[in-house]
Amino acid sequence: MNSALSYLAADPELAQPVAAGWQLVLAALAGIALIVVLITITKLHPFLALIFGALAVGVVAGENVGTVLESFGDGFGSTAASVGILIALGAMFAKLLADSGGADEIVDTIVGHASPRALPWAMALVGAIIGLPMFFEIGLVLLMPVIYLVARRSQLSLITVGIPALAGLSVMHGLVPPHPGPLTAIGLLNADLGVTLALGVLVAIPTLILAGPLFGTLAGRWVVLDAPDRFTTTEPSSSGGGTTATGSGPGTATETATETRVRPSFGITIFSVLLPVALMMGKALADIFIEDEENPVRVAFDILGRPLMALLIAVVVGMFTLGLGAKMTRDQIVKSVETSLPPVAGIILIVAAGGGFKQVLVDTGIGTLLAEWAKGANVSVILLAWVLAVLIRLATGSATVATITASSLMLGLVEGMSTGEVSLVVLAVGAGSLFFSHVNDAGFWLVKEYFGMSVGQTIKTWSIMETVLSVAGLIFVLLLGLVI
Repeated sequence: MNSALSYLAADPELAQPVAAGWQLVLAALAGIALIVVLITITKLHPFLALIFGALAVGVVAGENVGTVLESFGDGFGSTAASVGILIALGAMFAKLLADSGGADEIVDTIVGHASPRALPWAMALVGAIIGLPMFFEIGLVLLMPVIYLVARRSQLSLITVGIPALAGLSVMHGLVPPHPGPLTAIGLLNADLGVTLALGVLVAIPTLILAGPLFGTLAGRWVVLDAPDRFTTTEPSSSGGGTTATGSGPGTATETATETRVRPSFGITIFSVLLPVALMMGKALADIFIEDEENPVRVAFDILGRPLMALLIAVVVGMFTLGLGAKMTRDQIVKSVETSLPPVAGIILIVAAGGGFKQVLVDTGIGTLLAEWAKGANVSVILLAWVLAVLIRLATGSATVATITASSLMLGLVEGMSTGEVSLVVLAVGAGSLFFSHVNDAGFWLVKEYFGMSVGQTIKTWSIMETVLSVAGLIFVLLLGLVI
């Protein structure tokens, strides 16, 4: 099932190689190497690095610069039109969830009902739920005060409590749409979003158990840390009287400043978070189990379960269930939605530029060449996708760049694969993009500083946790591949 030969089918629409095989390989390696150098050494923004990388691929392959720019523009535009819109809508919903207090409600409800022994499991669940609609960095900043508080009250190591929460955030970031990484791979490889979402959840659950509560308990013995006091110290308020706590979690400034605001209930919040997921998975299930394309149920889910419509519905519903549910005024809701977009503008540009880079690779025919080379070899496409993503992740430190580049190189190899098999390749790329976060990854330093660890301690905890996520994710994807 995993042989590249079994997937390969003749497709006249595949771009034919524009140069000799060795030249195309050299072009792809030159483009990737340039991106790595520009991001890691010169610290150039990935958006610009991807543009220069695309130009390098085209020039080394012997293409006209005008043709390369045209290819890049086509890929940029199509990716921005598809994935970019979804990222923007996801950011709007996440901001509503945070500003309304819905995220705090999820945290307090789940953690508040957990026994000390169950706290690592509860924190993993909190991280996964918060991580479903939110970007990793936002979820981390939101959860850190809670991690401190739970560690302090339970007298457990900060690592024992924190690693499961980080695992929940990270596994959603790498494997489950609507995060930019999985969405980008889905778009580049033309995978079915609903099927990928369903399979992603199946892979994410056991992966999270291994890398979260189980590994977190072990890591908590390697590195024992007490929660720092930065979120519990009090400072004079700006009005000149009284004190206020710093931070953004239970018992901190956010709660103090909004203590008069009524939070949306736990049930309403969970309903709001899971609504787009249910709609997209509903479409996938309707497509599988309802053969009649004119069936009203299938027609309804075909519209409501489209990613754009599902997330648009989630944002509109969230304005009422989360915004009005928290007694936010109309102006506050509008401001929350508006302020969600600037932080993700850079992500949208990077993802769109990745689409342009992909199109340049496709138009040179490198994908067709790789597919032909894999024809006679017993190569696992899933394993190859994972390895490519791992190598680029290690080199650049960027999960998004790893996802974009690995997906681009796999495009010729997924021709002829079934819908489920393409989704598994997407998940393999996502798992590989999480592998061993280290010093060239901004997330590494974010975790290090928030947890107050040394570089060595961060590697022994966070970096190994990411590696466990990546390897376990690959294993479960391969196991699913045996039955799909």
